[in-house]
Amino acid sequence: MATSPQYPTTGLSAWNATAITAANTAMDGTGTVVTLSRDGSTTPTVAANASVYLDFITVLARGSNVATTMRVFLNNGSTNATAANNTLIADMTCPATTASNAAQLAPVYIPIKRLVTAGANGININITIGTAVSAGFSVTLSGGVL
Repeated sequence: MATSPQYPTTGLSAWNATAITAANTAMDGTGTVVTLSRDGSTTPTVAANASVYLDFITVLARGSNVATTMRVFLNNGSTNATAANNTLIADMTCPATTASNAAQLAPVYIPIKRLVTAGANGININITIGTAVSAGFSVTLSGGVL
């Protein structure tokens, strides 16, 4: 255990490359998920054997959507089809939105506030929504590498 405060040495940002639109009613992280990526590829969100602080997630609607619940899962870097590889760390209601060119679509912030250490496979941050939406969401993770 550290005897002095630990601070991030570099920033950590990860995002979804395509809009999140498909519903997934599984509460265990299985089924259709969107994995947040640091570089638009299939690289794990958190590199192997790294320690990171996951601060918060910003959710922006890409247009008109019905209300839904967004869920955030930690995955141990293995298949998300095995429920034991996933753990739910946050969920938040995303309100219904109507696209407008005269008014902003308000962001939703999901606090995470969690220190995690990845194993040999890294860690994936997987996102699901409970209700299918038409325009979808953009999701960005903010944090830091220790």
